[in-house]
Amino acid sequence: MEQLSVSDGFDIHDYRHGLKLIQQRRETMQLENREDNFACPACGKPFEKLFISETQTNSFGKPGTAFCIARTDEKILLLTH
Repeated sequence: MEQLSVSDGFDIHDYRHGLKLIQQRRETMQLENREDNFACPACGKPFEKLFISETQTNSFGKPGTAFCIARTDEKILLLTH
């Protein structure tokens, strides 16, 4: 299982082959990890969903599940498990 890399930024196009787009807005994107293709960059375990944001602030309801956060200079990645 390949781990998402955030060491030199994050380019979604490097991982699109194993992720399913759920929702895309101007500065945010939500994807599903198909068949556990990728591992979380924070904990190394498979994740269920990936939320990517280029905005300074975001608001979430009650996640109800474990999550990890990774960031690059330009993006915040929230991964639910």
